[in-house]
Amino acid sequence: MSKTIANGASLPTHGSRSLSTKHRRFLAKLTLLISGGMFIDGFILGSIGIVMPAITHDLALSTTWQGLIGASALIGIFIGGPLGGWLADKVGRRPMFTVDLAIFLVGSVAQFFVVEAWQLFLVRVLMGIAIGADYSIGWPLLAEFSPARLRGKLLAVLELAWYVGYLVSYALGWALTVSSATGWHVILGLSTLPTVIVFLMRLGTPESPRWLISRGRHAEAKRVAAEHMTHEEQRDLHAPSSVGRQGFGRLFSRDYLKATVFVSTFWVCNVTPYFAIGAFAPIVLRQLGLKEGLTGGLVLNGFAVLGTALSVILIERVGRRKLAIPPFFISTVALICVALLSHVSTTVVMVCFFTFSLVNAVSTTLCGVYPGEVFPTEIRGIGVGFATAVSRVGAALGTFLLPVAMSSLGIAYTMLIAAAICLVGGIVSQVLAPETRGKLLSEASSPSGN
Repeated sequence: MSKTIANGASLPTHGSRSLSTKHRRFLAKLTLLISGGMFIDGFILGSIGIVMPAITHDLALSTTWQGLIGASALIGIFIGGPLGGWLADKVGRRPMFTVDLAIFLVGSVAQFFVVEAWQLFLVRVLMGIAIGADYSIGWPLLAEFSPARLRGKLLAVLELAWYVGYLVSYALGWALTVSSATGWHVILGLSTLPTVIVFLMRLGTPESPRWLISRGRHAEAKRVAAEHMTHEEQRDLHAPSSVGRQGFGRLFSRDYLKATVFVSTFWVCNVTPYFAIGAFAPIVLRQLGLKEGLTGGLVLNGFAVLGTALSVILIERVGRRKLAIPPFFISTVALICVALLSHVSTTVVMVCFFTFSLVNAVSTTLCGVYPGEVFPTEIRGIGVGFATAVSRVGAALGTFLLPVAMSSLGIAYTMLIAAAICLVGGIVSQVLAPETRGKLLSEASSPSGN
């Protein structure tokens, strides 16, 4: 039995009925609140590269400090992902959902007042910790409230918000850099405004009924679920769980080792080439013969937003695997063409780079979907947090190693290395990627589902 939803997707319904107006409004608001955190994450990562020359001049940064400040938010996310996930599994999604954004707000405001390199580094590490925690709190919360037939689309919207935040930040930095009208303190501190808005809107968010059930608080879970979940999802709350112990160890148990390996590898192979190429897009494009490297980088990020939007539209139509696997192999071919044909024409280079940016974003969108689906409630927070931390290792390595590789190996070999990473991601996904389209959350996260 299937049902056609608003975008035309034909999906299994598991007997569920159309969402009520009240449920639709709640899901829309919750998606907006969590997307706000993702937007802010993309915003703070997109702005730092643009203003780094100004920061370097004003604070007299050494190359070491440039690297540390550039990677500071990634370092914080590496810490905050597992820590926030562990706390979300222990004390609940609801309290952490506002605490983490309050911490980020403090750091965002502090950026206006830093006068030393170490101060900026510590502030952005703190902000990164808060954002990393937000990944492992917000994604599980949305997954646990969403009906099966919409879960993938709603989770994919979160990645779209990240790319939009990155693009907006990059565009603002580009415009303000060209005009030289605004200092770097202001550009970095612009994240304060959306943070205040999202923080105030998050107050009063209900606790996840699935988490309440996992803690034995059945009466409270039943009351919240009756108000905010469909009948089918309410019944799914009581599906038996195979999880015994909680924490990191469970991620590497026989039941969930494959899911942990897949999600972590999938995420790393998506973001490592993206962060490397995206962070240094102007430099890379100039070395490939494009004079307007900064403008080319802006267009490159625009294609990434388009790719993510395509995933949001298609994910509940074609399923997860068809969006997760082919983009890796297309990216591999595109980057090999850049490496081998860069001397032919700049048009070839631009077409290949735009193709990479588009299809890489299509598969990267699944990084916001799979982690929330393949782990059970008891370890969903720590599972998302661990995958977040591992992905940021890849992002940091890509950011640090790309300029080194370009100077020592040349642009062609550097692009071949990026292509090899995409190829590994495609092979691993072909073997391990599950199809969770239309499955209830208890089915998608069961050991047999993985």
